Amino acid sequence: MKHTQLGEFEELVLLVVGSLHENAYSISIKNELKEKTKRNPSIGALHSALNRLERKGFIHSHEGGATTERGGRRKRFYEITAFGRKALDQSYQLRTSLYHTLPKTSYAG
Repeated sequence: MKHTQLGEFEELVLLVVGSLHENAYSISIKNELKEKTKRNPSIGALHSALNRLERKGFIHSHEGGATTERGGRRKRFYEITAFGRKALDQSYQLRTSLYHTLPKTSYAG
């Protein structure tokens, strides 16, 4: 079985790909990350993360049809795989279990 560990940025990208469903392409992913996280990742960093996620088997990509608005170029669409969803579930479970180990005390400043 492939390795399921995710870096923080990879995890965010994977969550956004899953949430955008059929509308997950690089610019829509970048815009969603910017809106939800208040970060503005470079398109290069995003493409690197998408390539890593695809190599790990967490996402699958395919080209859409060419459009005149894009000068005849095609968009590359991404979708989360069952393995990617499993990786997110494992990450969520780990973070939740660690969160619940925090003591119920007040933290100052």
